[in-house]
Amino acid sequence: MEQAWDAGAYRRHAGFVSDLGAPVLDLLAPVAGERILDLGCGDGALSEKIAGSGAIVVGVDSSPAMVEAACRRGLDARQGDGASLDFSEEFDAVFSNAALHWMRNPDAVIAGVRRALKPRGRFVGEFGGHGNVAAIVVALRAVLIRRGVPADGVVSWYFPTVEDYRGRLERHGFAVSSIALIPRPTRLPTDVNGWLDTFAGSIFSLLPADQQVPARDEVVGLLRPVLSDGQGNWTADYVRLRFSATR
Repeated sequence: MEQAWDAGAYRRHAGFVSDLGAPVLDLLAPVAGERILDLGCGDGALSEKIAGSGAIVVGVDSSPAMVEAACRRGLDARQGDGASLDFSEEFDAVFSNAALHWMRNPDAVIAGVRRALKPRGRFVGEFGGHGNVAAIVVALRAVLIRRGVPADGVVSWYFPTVEDYRGRLERHGFAVSSIALIPRPTRLPTDVNGWLDTFAGSIFSLLPADQQVPARDEVVGLLRPVLSDGQGNWTADYVRLRFSATR
């Protein structure tokens, strides 16, 4: 079950993802001349900002559409799987924003990042942490399980606790300098339908075609009293895990 991506729809419904990336960029603190890997670069919005510091940036993303969008910005972007990176001591830093929760083999990802880094290289990132979009997850599970989807197949995002992710980093040879969960309620630029289309299309595809729209409508109905202010403004219950570690 892989999520399909449309770069234009992503920017329209989820442009806030890169727009809110300033704190993790500050944590990265790129320096001119450094080689930096942007893991899960998406359309390259943040890669472009990193390159603006004078760093040499390579972007990797699993989505051909996103890689194409990043290349249109003039970036060195390549299609690849975060769990099977094939770089060897090439980068001064690996950066990742809002992507690691899509990579369902975190130990393989962390091992590949370590291989890609030079000694004392930095791994800096932010992604969905424990409790991220909890209301949305509960609604999705309730609706799809009732429609016959097995419970363990409904939602496969990886939203770890601080203890979980710190432990994985340390077991792979990283020294963690900072790691924290950051609650960040986020106003959606459109509505929750746009969010669901953008981020949960693969989940609804588990259902027969004639059930997908009714199921989505049911999820929206469950979420409206929780995430909408009743005037068309929707706020998602985001919780981010932000970290910095050194090989």
